[in-house]
Amino acid sequence: MNTIIRMNALVALCHFCELHGPRTLFCTEALHPPSPSPPQPGQSISGERERDADREGEGLTMRAHSSATQRADMCEGCRSLPASHPGFVSVDNETGIRFLSHQHPRQPQLFSVVRQACVRSLSCEVCPGREGPIFFGDEQHGFVFSHTFFIKDSLARGFQRWYSIVMVAMDRIYLINSWPFLLRHLRLTIQSLQSTALKVFDSEQCVCPQRAVRMNSAFSPAVFPHQRSGNAARSLSSLTQHPNLWESLHSSFSWLLKACGSRLTEKLLEGAPTEDTLVLIERQTEQEEERSVWEGAEGGGSTPPQFDDSRGEDLPGPKFKSLRHLRQVLGGAEFRQLAWHVLMGNQVIWRGGNPVLIHSAFSMLKALLPVGCVRSVPYSSKYEEAYRCNFLGLSPDVPIPAHVSSSEFCVLVDVANADRGSLYPVVCDDDILSLYQFNISSANMQPTDRGPALLNKIEAALSNENLSVDVVSHCLLCLKEEWMNKVKVLFKFSKVDGRGREDTQKVLALLGATGPGEEDNVRLLKFWMTGLSKTYKSHLMTAVRGGERTPSQ
Repeated sequence: MNTIIRMNALVALCHFCELHGPRTLFCTEALHPPSPSPPQPGQSISGERERDADREGEGLTMRAHSSATQRADMCEGCRSLPASHPGFVSVDNETGIRFLSHQHPRQPQLFSVVRQACVRSLSCEVCPGREGPIFFGDEQHGFVFSHTFFIKDSLARGFQRWYSIVMVAMDRIYLINSWPFLLRHLRLTIQSLQSTALKVFDSEQCVCPQRAVRMNSAFSPAVFPHQRSGNAARSLSSLTQHPNLWESLHSSFSWLLKACGSRLTEKLLEGAPTEDTLVLIERQTEQEEERSVWEGAEGGGSTPPQFDDSRGEDLPGPKFKSLRHLRQVLGGAEFRQLAWHVLMGNQVIWRGGNPVLIHSAFSMLKALLPVGCVRSVPYSSKYEEAYRCNFLGLSPDVPIPAHVSSSEFCVLVDVANADRGSLYPVVCDDDILSLYQFNISSANMQPTDRGPALLNKIEAALSNENLSVDVVSHCLLCLKEEWMNKVKVLFKFSKVDGRGREDTQKVLALLGATGPGEEDNVRLLKFWMTGLSKTYKSHLMTAVRGGERTPSQ
């Protein structure tokens, strides 16, 4: 009967002993609670729990006996906890998962997996310089994220000993997606061990400099093995002089397993993921990598500066509630001008004293674009260039540079307090028209009868009062998907296949992008190409290269 091993991941600290080779020092694994099953007649739940506890105790006892039989093959440098030590256990109250730490895994099948990962991480699978992260593995023995490092030791050969921390999992995608997260937090643990050991090394060198002792001592091949065996048996606890080293590593590894499992969750999607979904995933990964680099450069003491694009959603004050509401406030002609600039990729600037109102306007206008085309600075005290953002909110006293105000690739919406006098009292705090007046200006004011075909369809949906706001939102989503599919076809045809202008024109005709508003349609499609996900572009390029290699094989 095959044994099913329930293992999300497992973390182990490994050491290259100068006498015994690669050895596993410390291992933390996550044990999931058993699936609930209906009790048999005459069987109590408490009895099941007692039997589970007995099985766990039996496993610990067997491990202790196994360790005792191998004590002759272990030195102090190969050992973390005594054979009689019960290990460490932590329980996650939310999920019921238990995190167990001991020198070796509690299951024989996992022992061989960790053993092989240990040997490979400290022998053949190393990065240049022998310090740093590397990934290896296969479907049979699991996949491994390994980070090798040195610990200072005044008695060791070369004054340092070689260690590695490995995370073993059967899910390759899980480990690869966790790479930035694992690298950031494992480096913190490694740096803590190295800095602590360096203090011990410096203090020992001050008392008795080993370099001078070795150079003055006579070398004899007969006594060299005995000299090496006398210096090899130094444990990590003695190298760091950390009184609670293994408890601390248990806490670090347990937290790492819990956090790594919590940050990656599975979601049920109907059909293939949209471009917006792929772009959001990529942006989240990039933010984590940037945070990792920033923390490494600053010593983990600060975070990179980021614009908060969600701070205005829950704040009180007048807001635009929907695109239809925004169109009603601005007016049909003014809204069309503004929407045209948004769809063309021009910089849209709102300047006023109410950041909540400006934030709500951006939230509505961003729905016109794919997520990958949106670069937003919600509210700033200085002008930001167009390459940084196509949605920019400014305080009322910020001047607009001359080259921007005269550019046809920019539109400015000035929001001023309404001066209506006593004849026009404020109806309520949410009555935007009674509170503010809007002035839209641009060097490129398009005629109202021109524009891309997509804009005409959007306006038709917004002006149809028989359609509710929710229906308009779904209609807008379908229209964006329709045009994103056209963008994909054009990208594949023109960028990937490298077709000429004449062939591209034929494809545009098939896509319905020619005729009235053709210039705006093409400009829209080219701008929306910038919003395609890196995943999609990489998939296309890989498929093309694979197709080119196939005929020659």
